[in-house]
Amino acid sequence: MAKLAPPQSRRELAGAIFASPRLTAALTTTIVGTAVFSFALRQLIGWPGFIAILGGLLVLAITSLAAQWRLIGWNGLLPISLMGFVGWAGASILWSQYHWATLGGLAYLGVFAVLGIYVALARDAIQVVRAFGDVLRFALAVSLAMEVFSGVLIDTPIRFLGITGRIATLGPITGVMNTTDELGIISVIGLITFGMELQTRSVSRGVSVVSIALGVLALALSRAPLALGAAIVVAVAALVLYGLRQASDRARTFLQLGVLALIIAIAVVAWIYRGIIVHTFNASGALNYRLRVWQGIWALTQPKSLQGWGWIGAWRADTFPFSTFVGDNLPFPGSSLNAYLDVWFQLGIVGLLIFLGFLGLAFTRSWLLASRRRSVVFAWPTLVLVVLVISGLAESLMLVEFGWLCLVVCCVKAARELSWRRAFSYEDEATPAS
Repeated sequence: MAKLAPPQSRRELAGAIFASPRLTAALTTTIVGTAVFSFALRQLIGWPGFIAILGGLLVLAITSLAAQWRLIGWNGLLPISLMGFVGWAGASILWSQYHWATLGGLAYLGVFAVLGIYVALARDAIQVVRAFGDVLRFALAVSLAMEVFSGVLIDTPIRFLGITGRIATLGPITGVMNTTDELGIISVIGLITFGMELQTRSVSRGVSVVSIALGVLALALSRAPLALGAAIVVAVAALVLYGLRQASDRARTFLQLGVLALIIAIAVVAWIYRGIIVHTFNASGALNYRLRVWQGIWALTQPKSLQGWGWIGAWRADTFPFSTFVGDNLPFPGSSLNAYLDVWFQLGIVGLLIFLGFLGLAFTRSWLLASRRRSVVFAWPTLVLVVLVISGLAESLMLVEFGWLCLVVCCVKAARELSWRRAFSYEDEATPAS
């Protein structure tokens, strides 16, 4: 009769399995896929089933991360700005008037944060791009296929998935992403990812071309002005980064300052001519709805402008003060329809300042990396952050699920590559042992 392996050997075997590249790759793809299809999964299996999936992924991610800890090292710890934002959100339970809802919102935020941290630490930049590319390619294909099935083959809306079957009239469509804006934003992130795959030749040229065609088609059929505006800004940012990457080190510094001045000037002009811009993108109806929501938030924020009402994440229609937005023959917004206003509403001015610092540090680090590093793949976090920052003006996508996962991945990746802790680590390595 064969003898059982000693405990030491079993632990080593388990460690080798959870640290294996195949398991890490599969787990990364599953995490990204769960975030992308979160709405569809909840509609199909309900909240209990979806929470069970997240719990299983969380256990696997923590176990896999522990098995690879020696490879990650101490300088792979969380960026302080991310910890500050999550910490302030956690502290809001002390003054929240809906403690259980805040606790649930914090748990939801924390789970996706841990999953995002795992993706950023366990995979290198090109592997992250490949995981997102595989998932987004599949998500866009499924969305378009379901729209064709609903709008052409059976000519009936699939209401529990939010599919209205309007592809025959060229949209707007939502796919399996709940809203047109979400489909549009995911299409733009998909186009960035597919472009990176093409540049790095990580997939065949045919796959890249088909993927880009899927992204363009989904973006066009979504008819989302927010996503179209984000795509234009991303294209400009990509051209600017290309120019910076071609410049010499000395010239790059002056060009960076010039780019900063140009961004400020464009922001001022855009604010002055905001009415014309809104009319150009045909978003007047959507903007009127958003303005009503924002006016309601402004009135509710005044008594708690410093600390906010308490974190909840996605709004709950049965919880005050969010319940005040139910009625008036208008759909319940589900968020502030503005990520920055949502943070202010839930976490106050203090939370908003921490969030802006967190976002600003992540973007600055990723921009510097993208303009300095030889590999083009370092531009991926920068361009994804551009999409998230722009989408935050009219949606709160980057505070929950796929948007929050993307934000955490980009933040941790940038912090790991450009961090004061890495500088100390290099100094220690360079210092000879006494």
